[in-house]
Amino acid sequence: MRTVDLIQKKRDGHELSTDEIKWLINGYVDGTVPDYQMSAFAMAVYFKGMSTREISDLTMAMVATGEQIDLSAIAGIKVDKHSTGGVGDKVTLILVPLVASFGVPVAKMSGRGLGHTGGTLDKLESIKGFQIEVSQEDFISQVQQAGLAVIGQSNNLVKADKLLYALRDVTATVDTIPLIASSVMSKKIAAGADAILLDVTVGEGAFMKNVEDARLLAQTMVDLGKAVGRKTVAVLTDMSQPVGTSIGNRLEILEALDILQGKGREDVTEFICELAQIMLGLAQVEKSLDEVRQHLQDGSALKKFEEMVLAQGGDLEDLYRPVQVEHQLPVYAEKSGYITALPAMEFGLFAMKLGAGRAVKTDELDYETGLVFHKKVGAAVVQGEQIATIYSNENISENMLTNFQKNVRIEDRVVKSKEIIEIVS
Repeated sequence: MRTVDLIQKKRDGHELSTDEIKWLINGYVDGTVPDYQMSAFAMAVYFKGMSTREISDLTMAMVATGEQIDLSAIAGIKVDKHSTGGVGDKVTLILVPLVASFGVPVAKMSGRGLGHTGGTLDKLESIKGFQIEVSQEDFISQVQQAGLAVIGQSNNLVKADKLLYALRDVTATVDTIPLIASSVMSKKIAAGADAILLDVTVGEGAFMKNVEDARLLAQTMVDLGKAVGRKTVAVLTDMSQPVGTSIGNRLEILEALDILQGKGREDVTEFICELAQIMLGLAQVEKSLDEVRQHLQDGSALKKFEEMVLAQGGDLEDLYRPVQVEHQLPVYAEKSGYITALPAMEFGLFAMKLGAGRAVKTDELDYETGLVFHKKVGAAVVQGEQIATIYSNENISENMLTNFQKNVRIEDRVVKSKEIIEIVS
């Protein structure tokens, strides 16, 4: 085979065979297929797409390029969860211990944030001493004993994805369904869980900007999971505004703790309880929403989170301390009315400029900085009322404050938001 022939075949809209896809991926990993040719192939896929069979073959070829974790030593149905990314997304921090509090083992590998999207690992590392680099043996042992673990992805897992994602990131081929689906599902399949919940975010702050594309991505990933014997359900969730009230690593930990104590906003609490109910159902544990919520109110989920923090070297005293920044700047409503929009991407980028996110992978984070909204979409506001607080270690310029305020859309109409848009199974 020749790489140029496979590029041309895909460029002209034809399907590649299973053997051709496997040859191409293996060649890319071993270095015989250079970056420039794989870039051309990714662009051909971007414009011509792939069939369901091709995407399945691509996914499994990628899985085969690294180790596959065997979780059979852990009793019960092991569940995992993945989000396609968003702003203020602290869902994993609450959902994992909530599900584990019902005796369902959760073995999760998470990622870091980049650009306007936040990463679960970064949030956990804002806790003093918390270790995300854990050996496979210790990972399995922790899930056996504590019932949950959230760690960084092994360097030996799906080697093709690491190479291909870095290439897509610099060649404008990230947002194409075949490559997103194969990237996500190759990692989830290799990670070894029996059942997978996919949180497919939709809207201004997500990769998928509209419901139609999100639905297609969700169905593609669900079909991939089912094809290899993994129970898989996807949930389309709104990412037009940030999740919850906070953006920023330390601030999101503190909001997660509030929710884990039954003190969080009603909308995000209800949303996470609905996701937990779905995950429990995948593990054949049927619970009502009231029963799920009870584990937030009675401290069961919080106890599990603290157990995970301790198991991974975290300091419980540090866990509960407030943020430590030089400046806390209040933001006030410029007029009266109702908040109709808080554009997730704009505020994600704003938080990134404060140091809460990375523009490039080598950027260092300031774990303490970020934003807290005191009002969300649908809320009534009065001119001069405080609607947010900016936490920063640098002085906030008038221009930055103006940009912040102009993105808080206030009108004379009420807009209602809904976290779960659709369930795909």
